[in-house]
Amino acid sequence: DEVFALLISAIFIIDSLGSPFSPVGVYHYFVESHKSHDNFIDDEDYSYIATALLSLILTLGTTGMAFRLRSIKFSPFCCNSGVRSSITDFAVTASILFFTVLDKVVFKEVQTETLNVPDSFAPTFNCCTASCESFFPDDCPELDEAFGRRPWVVDLFELNGKNWVPIIAALPAILAFILVFLDDGITWHLINHSSHKLKHGEAYNYDTLIIGFMIAVNSMLGLPWLVAATVRSLNHLHALGKKNALGKFVSVQETRLTNLLVHSLVLASIFALTVIKLIPVPVLYGVFLFMGVASLGTNQFWGRVTMFFMQSSKHPIEPYTEHVKTSRMHLYTCIQLILFLILYFVKSFKTISIAFPIIIAACIPIRVYVLPKIFSEEELIMLDAEDSAIEEWKVQNGYSNNDKVDNKEDKGSIELLETTL
Repeated sequence: DEVFALLISAIFIIDSLGSPFSPVGVYHYFVESHKSHDNFIDDEDYSYIATALLSLILTLGTTGMAFRLRSIKFSPFCCNSGVRSSITDFAVTASILFFTVLDKVVFKEVQTETLNVPDSFAPTFNCCTASCESFFPDDCPELDEAFGRRPWVVDLFELNGKNWVPIIAALPAILAFILVFLDDGITWHLINHSSHKLKHGEAYNYDTLIIGFMIAVNSMLGLPWLVAATVRSLNHLHALGKKNALGKFVSVQETRLTNLLVHSLVLASIFALTVIKLIPVPVLYGVFLFMGVASLGTNQFWGRVTMFFMQSSKHPIEPYTEHVKTSRMHLYTCIQLILFLILYFVKSFKTISIAFPIIIAACIPIRVYVLPKIFSEEELIMLDAEDSAIEEWKVQNGYSNNDKVDNKEDKGSIELLETTL
């Protein structure tokens, strides 16, 4: 779960800053050949460096402002707790508005990339001919205008003479099913983690059924598939959660109203396309960077990665730092890190990316059959079991919440922990 969650967070962060495998991210604005500069190639006053610098300011500014406004909730300023909570709730929205106005008003002479949004709500596939087997203008540059748009509903029987396509497509369809199923299940499992203190029941099967139905509907309309959005779902959970000053969940306002309102606003955005296209892409990169970084805080895998660079006596007090030797904990983290890197590189290369679902599925037998041969049952419980399983182990072995196993390699760390407690 944590490897996949960190992968999604890393994709958000890397793609917003600058992906090494595709021309996406604010870094690529500093490359003169980037496609966003093509629209201004005949403009003598256009400077791609100025655009790149402003884009960098917009991206980092949006992220920084969102984090700063979110932190106001625990500050002594801004009148009262109600005002501070409201500022925190609308931190991202306020950041988008502020830096969009900054771009369009203060730096209006500097051209930045904006969203490529169509002018009307209609299929975007423009046809060269009445059969709509070719795409305008790529397949018919000699034409001045498109014949028309494709129909709303995809014709499943229009195979362009290739009747073998449905049969051959079954194999990648199975891989897509594995990816969608695991993505949905992992996201639900992360959301329902015991540390989030959710009280409502689980709905794994119901959610999978709805997603499967909507994928069928979207496929008929030629639309992108509906899948579980791991990072966005976690950020939604954090927005509804009440936390203490240490960032730990105290409770979560469990409601369907926020989802209803969010998707109602998404529907309403269809009728505001002219306004949406004003939002600079670098501002959205800043939002993605914020979402990716914000989701790292609750990822145990990321927390253990940072412990590579910590003094052992400064490790946070967790079951895996108290009851597992530091070297064994780092070994487990290294194995996860190897799987993470394999997943990222397989996803990044189109020629082998079709194997991505297989790699994700392979993580299951690795955990079930390989890791138990490397680590003891106790170590695995402390490293990746649910809180309830950890508490049950403590009860069975006679440990209270304040007891620790003397297994630190640095005796000074034990003394420091005891002194602190």
